Amino acid sequence: MQKTYKTQQKIVNVLLESIPFIRAFREEIIVIKYGGAAQLNPSLKENFALDLVLMYMVGIRPVVVHGGGKRIDEMLAKLEIQSHFLDGYRVTSKECMQVVEMVLSGEINKELTAFLNLHGARAVGISGKDGMMLSARAKDNGAFGYTGEITSVNTQLLEKLLHEGFVPIIAPIASGEDSVGYNINADIAACEIAKALQASKIIFLSDIPGVLDERKELISSLTPRTIESLQERGVISGGMIPKLEACVGCVQHGVKKAHIIDGRIEHSLLLELFTKEGIGTQIVRD
Repeated sequence: MQKTYKTQQKIVNVLLESIPFIRAFREEIIVIKYGGAAQLNPSLKENFALDLVLMYMVGIRPVVVHGGGKRIDEMLAKLEIQSHFLDGYRVTSKECMQVVEMVLSGEINKELTAFLNLHGARAVGISGKDGMMLSARAKDNGAFGYTGEITSVNTQLLEKLLHEGFVPIIAPIASGEDSVGYNINADIAACEIAKALQASKIIFLSDIPGVLDERKELISSLTPRTIESLQERGVISGGMIPKLEACVGCVQHGVKKAHIIDGRIEHSLLLELFTKEGIGTQIVRD
């Protein structure tokens, strides 16, 4: 009996600890970039859906931007369509772009939307083409084919969906000069959307604990200045650089905080948002 009471008391303490965070984030827009293991592992998928439902139920307004690179690679290989990467970006031919849109908008987006609706969130799956939300031009004057860089974000559709109580699930495809459109890096798309919405936070679900120091220990908080210093010392490199550049771009243009968290941890979103310690790295203004 005593053991049961102690367990129940722990649960109550956790709930009480979350109250200030729920109060602070109520009605706030939080943009979440969803990818990596959390997008592929069935158990983590369900945990992510439940995290979003809870956020939705306590009055937070989540906006989800998803990637899908691994599934795109699988489909391209199956169809024997060549694709390669340059400086971390996919070089997207017209033929490849058709597959990218089919996988992102037609498969991953609708699967995630249905999954969230099944668990109690009012989710709507869209792409950046819908409502001319994302407009883009060819990256580096066409050196990357139909991979684009965003030129403008129209938030009218997103604001209407949020006002009506829906959770937008966004595939990072942008409108271009023709109907084909452009493939957009999901991290960059999430960042640009967060800036345009003046979101309270942007959270990147990744397959790493966060940003690590020289001793491979988690750095809980960073600023643009400390990020620059770490980069100069070679502590951060490779794929972490563009992710942190996106984070810095967000916090320097109106987003209060950016977070990089480990999506391989069950309920990582709730742990980061509703506990004092958090689990990842947060990036704030200097």
